[in-house]
Amino acid sequence: MKITIIGTGYVGLTTAVVLAYLNHTVSAVDKDSTKLTLLQEGKSPIHEPGIQSLLNEVGHTIRFTPTVAEVVPDAELIMIAVGTPPKIDGEADTRHVEQAAREVAQVCLPNIHYTLVIKSTVPIGTNKRVAEVVEDVFAERKIQGNVSIASNPEFLQEGLALQGAFYPDRIVVGANNNNALDALRRLYQPILEQTFDPPTTLPRPPSYHLPSMMTTDPNSAEMIKYAANTFLALKISFINEIAGLCEQVGADVTEVARGIGLDTRIGHRFLRAGLGWGGSCYPKDTAALLRVAAQAGYQMPITEAARTVNFEQRKRIVQKLKTVLKTLNGKTIGILGLAFKPNTDDIREAPALDIIRHLVAEGANIRAHDPIAIPNAKQALSDINVDYIEDVHQLSHNTDALLLVTEWEQYHRLDLRKLAKHMKTPILIDGRNVFSPQEATAAGFHYIGIGR
Repeated sequence: MKITIIGTGYVGLTTAVVLAYLNHTVSAVDKDSTKLTLLQEGKSPIHEPGIQSLLNEVGHTIRFTPTVAEVVPDAELIMIAVGTPPKIDGEADTRHVEQAAREVAQVCLPNIHYTLVIKSTVPIGTNKRVAEVVEDVFAERKIQGNVSIASNPEFLQEGLALQGAFYPDRIVVGANNNNALDALRRLYQPILEQTFDPPTTLPRPPSYHLPSMMTTDPNSAEMIKYAANTFLALKISFINEIAGLCEQVGADVTEVARGIGLDTRIGHRFLRAGLGWGGSCYPKDTAALLRVAAQAGYQMPITEAARTVNFEQRKRIVQKLKTVLKTLNGKTIGILGLAFKPNTDDIREAPALDIIRHLVAEGANIRAHDPIAIPNAKQALSDINVDYIEDVHQLSHNTDALLLVTEWEQYHRLDLRKLAKHMKTPILIDGRNVFSPQEATAAGFHYIGIGR
């Protein structure tokens, strides 16, 4: 199929390279000249495991352009994968989605049928709104267009995007017509039937089962995306709330999570106590869902509580440091990890940013390390003084405490004795429960975990 993807961010680029690998003819549109230049040179503008190697393999087959008019008229299927940033009130801003739909409608040929797919995460009702935008443009052009519109939310995880794209749990499509459903079935047929040869760097999991393609109405498809992310956010906030109680009553949250995770109705995933969730999805999507509810006159106290627990978790970790050090004023704190999760340089809504700001407000001096997210963190924290350390083993020199924020794999292998040896006071706050308390204590640390 001939595919045009509008937007080459995390979702758009991942989708583009995967569909190109599956032998679809792919064009990708982006108006960011810096990003576009990188892509045209064969370089990925995002850090995602495997994306560069796959881009090396199929990038020459993808046409990258800043102009919709160049690649939409002869496309069969057009995907909108632009950003929907939050407004001040939390509502998702769909202006870029509507603008993309408007530009598509302005260049569609009247004698060709197109399938327009909304891949962006959008509020309930956006499918209908996009249809109205398209029809308004056709009316202005005085033509009878032929466009079928579908909602096809993504469920990718940063750090595991390619795995999720090639081997998804499910594919959800919301549409009110069979033309759109048939087009998306053809698009995803190699994935639904797993008839493609897996990339050498990403073999098919041995226990993987064929995914289902769930078809539903557009409103339900849009709601599924928000409900899925909100449920996962709830699960993380729940275990963090349990962790707080574990600290008060002398239980170990890692054992509690293991025990309840063995219940198949609950499962073990997303039950790791820590510093909570960040990134581009959970904070934005839970806020957007609450805004949708408010507009409908409906209250969602559980979702509100999950957000409260999550953001309070960042304050609680600062309080732990303050308790053990007595004061933070003039103290030097080493931060291990800046990205919101491992295997990405994404620092959007990253817990580390809030924690650093809280610490600086208390008068602390900050030294920070991250394998790849330092450039992005420098931009986000440009208004405050942070000493960024390239060598993780230098981070502990003359620091009063270390705080592990992001559970990068290389941190699991740190020489704790070496780190403790160079500190003023060997205090380790393990914000992700990476280390064994016994191991850290034996290395000379005063160890403090989450819920332990």
